[in-house]
Amino acid sequence: MSHTYQGSCHCGSVQFELQAEELPVMECTCTICRRRGAIWHGTTEPNLRILKGQDDLVLYQYHTNTAKHYFCRHCGVHPFGRPRLDPNLWVVNVRCIDEIDLSTLKVGVFDGAHWEEAAAAFLRSRK
Repeated sequence: MSHTYQGSCHCGSVQFELQAEELPVMECTCTICRRRGAIWHGTTEPNLRILKGQDDLVLYQYHTNTAKHYFCRHCGVHPFGRPRLDPNLWVVNVRCIDEIDLSTLKVGVFDGAHWEEAAAAFLRSRK
C-alpha cells in the first residue's frame, strides 16, 4: 500500500511529497554523502513532487558532473538529488521527511568511497 510522505528543508522554503510503498534506505560513503550524513531513498520521477521552493534550490555538482545535488539556498539543507548511478531517478534524504523514525529503518551501505566497483556490484545485484 502506497503512503504519501511530506518533507522539507530545515527552514521550510523547499517542501516536497514522496509516494512510496516501502522505504528501503541507503547510506553512501562517498566524500560528500559521508560529510552530509544523509540517508537516501531512491525513487522514480512520478513519486517525488516538489510542492514549494523550486526556485530556492541551488545545484551543486563535482567530479563527473553527473549527479545533481540540490540544496536550499536559505538553510543549506540537501533534501534530494539525482544520483550518478541513474540521473533519471531521484534520491530523497529521509532525514528531511517529517514522520520518519530513523531508528526503525534498516540502513544499507553503498560504498561510494569506491564508487566504480560499488556501482558495478549494485547494478549486477539488480539483474
